[in-house]
Amino acid sequence: MKALIDTRPLRSSAPFRRVWAGGVLSTVGGQLAVVAVLQQTWELTASPVAVGAIGLAQAVPMIVFGMVGGALADAIDRRRLVLVTTLGQMVVAGALAVQAFAGFGSLSVLLALVALQSAAGALGAPARRTFAARLLPADQVGGGLALINLGFQVSMLVGPAIAGVVAAGWGVGACYAVDTLTFLAALYGLVRLPALPPDGGVARPDLSAVVAGWRFIAGRPVLAGAFLTDLIATVLAMPIALFPVVNAERFDGDPQTLGLFLSAIAVGGVVAGLASGSVTRAGRPGLVMLAAAGVWGGALAAFGMAPSVWSALGCLAVAGAADTMSVISRGALVQLATPDAYRGRVSAVEDIVGMAGPYLGNFRAGLVAGATTAGFAAISGGLLCVLGIAAVALTTPALRRPQSSGKPHSCTASP
Repeated sequence: MKALIDTRPLRSSAPFRRVWAGGVLSTVGGQLAVVAVLQQTWELTASPVAVGAIGLAQAVPMIVFGMVGGALADAIDRRRLVLVTTLGQMVVAGALAVQAFAGFGSLSVLLALVALQSAAGALGAPARRTFAARLLPADQVGGGLALINLGFQVSMLVGPAIAGVVAAGWGVGACYAVDTLTFLAALYGLVRLPALPPDGGVARPDLSAVVAGWRFIAGRPVLAGAFLTDLIATVLAMPIALFPVVNAERFDGDPQTLGLFLSAIAVGGVVAGLASGSVTRAGRPGLVMLAAAGVWGGALAAFGMAPSVWSALGCLAVAGAADTMSVISRGALVQLATPDAYRGRVSAVEDIVGMAGPYLGNFRAGLVAGATTAGFAAISGGLLCVLGIAAVALTTPALRRPQSSGKPHSCTASP
């Protein structure tokens, strides 16, 4: 039973349970909005360039406001920060619904609202990442992060399917409206939280505080190694951009197969999340992270050589499972290796690395596939990932050692 997902965080901490449940519901709503934005942009422009601009409208605010959010999270009450930014996201979601129902037909308005919502989310994301370490005992932080990741994976599976039904029956405006309503669940969980001021945080959230956060990471081999591992795995082996080409070259371009590629990764992630108990209870999360990242690279290299649809889907499912294990173990490692005074700024860097890596990885994959073949891009990227992870493991012995769990604040009373 200990190999199954650790559900102790849901039983031991009512505040965490409420925040987790509200977060899952709002993430499902967010997936409806993602599909709605893609669909509305395509209906307005029929341009793949315009669809690509959605990513830019999201990425730039995430990077800029993520760093600001990290400094704020180490200077003010984190509960209040997440509450205000979640309210901001809800207001923008309502504005997206209004513009869709009103039929404005303006791409610039749509992208501006997407950017605003991304900025609000980025401001609150670093503070939100610290909740598990503040609301749970140290030995349950990994389990809490596994539950959060499982909720995200399930939302990725369920949300788009619901979005298709809602958009087909009532239009994209209804998707935005549902997204707006699901923020109420997130707000309920936040309102019931106690105050969560940083423990010994910075006096002012200015540029010097941001620089101090980067210096802290550079001086901690465990943190620097964890982020480098994530960058190697995503920049060298990210496969999403290769899916359409591989599908066209090997499997006759069937759109159903293309959809299965994406679903296979999510299915692997859900299965791994349900069986994450042994990972979250491991005393060496750094070693688990390195092993999982190596399996991710190896599975994607195998995907580049897969001779059949089923073998390709199997490789992607293994990659999805490995990615989930890596994300969970890295999250626990980072949170428990970081003093509370720095958790906001370190979490901001974790967010930026987690976002920038896949974008760069898909860009690399497209360039290599354009110069060679999609199969070579997948195989070479996966093998380089394995070699890179091995180099990190050899040069960063701190990642292979048992990690001290620290003593994060606990808030398990308040049923």
